Amino acid sequence: MQLKDVAVLITGGGSGLGEATARAMAAKGAKVAVLDVNKENAEKVAADIKGVAVFGDVADENDVKAAIAQAEAAHGVARVLVNCAGIGNAAKTVGKNGAFPLDQFTRVIRVNLIGTFNVIRLMAERLQSQSPIGEERGVIINTASVAAYDGQIGQAAYSASKGGIVGLTLPVARDLASLFIRVNTIAPGLFLTPLLMGLPEEARESLGKQVPHPARLGKPEEYAALAVHIVENSMLNGETIRLDGAIRMAPK
Repeated sequence: MQLKDVAVLITGGGSGLGEATARAMAAKGAKVAVLDVNKENAEKVAADIKGVAVFGDVADENDVKAAIAQAEAAHGVARVLVNCAGIGNAAKTVGKNGAFPLDQFTRVIRVNLIGTFNVIRLMAERLQSQSPIGEERGVIINTASVAAYDGQIGQAAYSASKGGIVGLTLPVARDLASLFIRVNTIAPGLFLTPLLMGLPEEARESLGKQVPHPARLGKPEEYAALAVHIVENSMLNGETIRLDGAIRMAPK
């Protein structure tokens, strides 16, 4: 599917990987709706790319339905979904202060995994009644992490949420194949997202040196370039692609 004049919805589009993807797809001529819980960030990115900003919690059914409707009113039915919304935390299963707080574990699963599936299902429901463009109706791209495979100490919740996204990729792609909707996932390694940008320069350089090649942190634009390629390459389906410079994370 070519992106020119196609409506796109990007969750977490107000910063980081989502922002880079919004800018890359808009540069290809796509009509982009930026969905984020941070209204100010969403509006800034949307204004820059002449898109539309929509707001809401990706794990809330009513919020997502309203966001999809608002985006559709501006651009028509979205044919491409990129799920970048996500959060993280760090806590051992049992630490000095006791067991991992269950509400913190639940929150990460809710946003990252349930939120991803919530937007997928509502987007696919809307797409099923649309006429195909060539040989497909739509393309869905999710964001996992190398933590799905190489989860480090303190990453039980985050790794479980991202592992869940990897696990749902193939069955959802198979579910939606009869509707001509493709589903793929990108599993980034160490990228220059807002979380890492908050670290001192020395710490960022140290993390980058852990990557075999290139020995640096990934650029959000590199994630975006892969997302664009996935949309444009119709044979990519049901796949999770590691984008990590060949890193395999140590326990800590």
